[in-house]
Amino acid sequence: QVRLEESGGGLVQPGGSLRLSCAASGSIFRINTMGWYRQAPGKQREAVAVITSGGSTNYADSVKGRFTISRDNAKNTVYLQMNSLKPEDTGVYYCAMVVTTMLDPPYDYWGQGTQVTVSS
Repeated sequence: QVRLEESGGGLVQPGGSLRLSCAASGSIFRINTMGWYRQAPGKQREAVAVITSGGSTNYADSVKGRFTISRDNAKNTVYLQMNSLKPEDTGVYYCAMVVTTMLDPPYDYWGQGTQVTVSS
């Protein structure tokens, strides 16, 4: 069993910054792609940023130049540094990882979500 635990959400004023973290635990053999997704009220979940095992990154157009995704493979952790936050960045942020365990093939695991609110 694999568990993903997110932290770092909260309330921030427009123009501010937050750093999200997501750590995976369990019988992990390998983690491939890691990513961050968000869901705003009344909207569908959307991809924000992803990072491959080789370190290649991809961002939603709406966050390019403001958000940075990174990973620490030794800690099985993915980060999302969010700068110049806007009210439209408000939502529940979820991390996701493609994890291969000791017994099972690659599978998508999701965190429980952390609320990010950008408001003055």
